[in-house]
Amino acid sequence: MRKGVIASSLLAMTVTLAGCDFLSGYRDKAEAPASIDQLHWDDTAVRQLREAIDRRALHGLDRMRFAVGGRPGSVEGDQALTQSALRYASALARGASDPAKLYDVYTVPRPKPDLLRGLATALEAGKVGGWIDSLAPQNQEYRSLSKAYLALRRKDGAPAPTIPDKSEPLQPGTTDARIPAIARQLVASGYLDRTAAQGERYNPAMVRAAQRMQADYGIKPDGLIGSDALEVLNLSDADRARAMAVAMERMRWLDRKAPPTRIDVNIASGRLIYWRDGKVADSRKVVVGEPENETPQLRSPIYRLVANPTWTVPRSIERKEIAGKGGVYLRRNNMAWKDGWIVQQPGPENSLGLVKFDMKNEHRIYLHDTPAKHLFQEVQRQRSHGCVRVEDALGFAEMLARDEGVLEEWRRARATGKETFVKLPREIPVRLIYQTVIFGEDGEPAIRSDPYGWNDRVATALGFPPRQAYRLRTSDSDIGP
Repeated sequence: MRKGVIASSLLAMTVTLAGCDFLSGYRDKAEAPASIDQLHWDDTAVRQLREAIDRRALHGLDRMRFAVGGRPGSVEGDQALTQSALRYASALARGASDPAKLYDVYTVPRPKPDLLRGLATALEAGKVGGWIDSLAPQNQEYRSLSKAYLALRRKDGAPAPTIPDKSEPLQPGTTDARIPAIARQLVASGYLDRTAAQGERYNPAMVRAAQRMQADYGIKPDGLIGSDALEVLNLSDADRARAMAVAMERMRWLDRKAPPTRIDVNIASGRLIYWRDGKVADSRKVVVGEPENETPQLRSPIYRLVANPTWTVPRSIERKEIAGKGGVYLRRNNMAWKDGWIVQQPGPENSLGLVKFDMKNEHRIYLHDTPAKHLFQEVQRQRSHGCVRVEDALGFAEMLARDEGVLEEWRRARATGKETFVKLPREIPVRLIYQTVIFGEDGEPAIRSDPYGWNDRVATALGFPPRQAYRLRTSDSDIGP
């Protein structure tokens, strides 16, 4: 994929939150009202608020109730209207749900607009509706999600056709009456081009599309369409609409002014984007935590590069993976006990590989190299114990060292063969985010797997009924972090 396409798939946000700029009507921000009892409403402003809330399906919020309480003209009525407006404004500006309450760990910064002051300015200018509309993300990806959601929502009442399962899996080359329905689902999910969806023969293009889908969902990519594949293919329009609504909510959580130089990792798709001065400088695959050891959603900076790192085995991995294996195993893996901990010495077979990107967070999550290069060839790359393994990590470290002006120091550190630390002149922010809708070269959103099942709690918070989603089935991971 081209860099721009991959960047879109991460839904990385760089646009300004326009709602923060509605103070232009005040020469001095201190003049703006600072409490809800100072705001006054009229019938025009109330009408604009109601119309804005009536358009909430544009944002996938139509399953939530946003009541407009109170009438203008009294202190109590104006306060009730202000509270109603602020609640809906907050849903657009920061998200209708709080990710810190939905997940055990969520430290990615959210927008912090001064909504009260923005509302005050909008009321004075008579532009409450325009102000509210400005609060949601203003980029093309968000608009594409909104368009797709509305189209799918219109079909929501129609019965979802189910592709029946048969006793034997569908074989390549077979003619079957189910093929048109299978083809439609593959096209709708972004795996198959419409031109290849012809007839009732399971043709090679469809087989390749089915294999990509299988790999994406952790199913053996053999092209045989059996029960597991049909479970994925039988997604309804309502299921797809739900995914679009969740994707919009996740975008609303993100700060509209992301640091121009940063690293974004999409945990769901196993992809990394390196932004430099507001432009995509690099993209590559990553391996992230398996479903039993999820990589958390957090923001944490890289503050130094570690050449030839040692690895102190965490207690959890020691108990589950190494306990009882004895001295022969430790020597074979270049490990030894040190101060009560198992420590793996530097070398190409070290579980951290030849470079570690040290990050500041209490969860001991960081980026690193790995000797298990074959995992980057998998489509679904949730295979680690929680840390993020970077494809061609040495090349990435060279790039960061060059960009930060410490390339020669980094090369000297590498040459020692010993664990050596190279501090970066400035910290590079890293955002670990989770997004299951990506964008193809045509700009259209396509739904991919939800490997951790993390969409469910967001969808429930948005008012969608619970559903049993297909869960990723993992193979055995290695002992690495």
